Amino acid sequence: MNEPDVMVYLMTGFLDSGKSQFLKFTLTQDYFQIDGTTLLILCEEGEEEFDPLEMAKHGVKIIKIEDQEELTEAFLNELNEKYSPERVVIEYNGMWKVSDFEALNLPEGWEIEQKLTTVDASTFQMYLNNLKPLFVEMVRGAELVLFNRCTDIEPLAGYRRSVKVVSPQAEVIFEDEKGEIENIFGDDVPYDLNAPVIEIPREDYGIWYVDVMENPDRYKGKVIEFTAKVLKPKGFPSKVFLPGRMAMTCCADDTTFLGYICKSAYAPKLQAGEWVKVRAKVQYGHVSVYKGTGPILEAEHIEEAEPIEELVYFN
Repeated sequence: MNEPDVMVYLMTGFLDSGKSQFLKFTLTQDYFQIDGTTLLILCEEGEEEFDPLEMAKHGVKIIKIEDQEELTEAFLNELNEKYSPERVVIEYNGMWKVSDFEALNLPEGWEIEQKLTTVDASTFQMYLNNLKPLFVEMVRGAELVLFNRCTDIEPLAGYRRSVKVVSPQAEVIFEDEKGEIENIFGDDVPYDLNAPVIEIPREDYGIWYVDVMENPDRYKGKVIEFTAKVLKPKGFPSKVFLPGRMAMTCCADDTTFLGYICKSAYAPKLQAGEWVKVRAKVQYGHVSVYKGTGPILEAEHIEEAEPIEELVYFN
């Protein structure tokens, strides 16, 4: 794939989440310097202000937008013709739907290179409770989600899972006043990783779903057992199915099926939608649906099961 002519970096996050601070630091770093013009489009007024003269030293031209109606395809084309930028950085307004921007036809040669999201950990739960659809749009497809202002009172592992269910590929980083926080998980999972058969309680399926992808060394070659619903996607081989459960990502109308590839000679007899108890050995391999390497379950035993609550939780 050819490199885009103009790389666009989309910075999202609620007001005072640290977007401006992150950008002011990044735009002045040696590793981020280029020969041409960087267009910095600011879509909200935060506590941190950019010094136009200082930014100009680094080839940054600042454009401010007050109303979402200004951010149109025509406006972006005007900017492209006027400044011929080599790079565009957009500090997006946290109260605007990210999907509105993603639906725009960008000027020829422009392409979103990275989507990054900053989160104030001290207010995250409040925003999640009240503005979850906006947050989901922010992190969906993001390469990096940075939680700052962390303290020891936030359930950081739960915050991380809230991101991972929406964007499994995202790198999630936590920082306090001293810098990055390491090892927020440790070995803290609510089931016995050393058991001959690791039983995944129904209420902990979401925790397992994230952890088995993130920590393959914990699970490779281990045998796990859990209850799940059968999904048989069109085009799958007859001896492959997806056992999993649904997760509500932002609202009742926006749910995602969470399951991993499972191989079994018994699979052709399974019916989509039925509930089963699966005991399987966990292996890892490259599968197209994962867009990379992920868990492959090799079923040792499958039996019918009583339906359980379908929705998954991650805390």
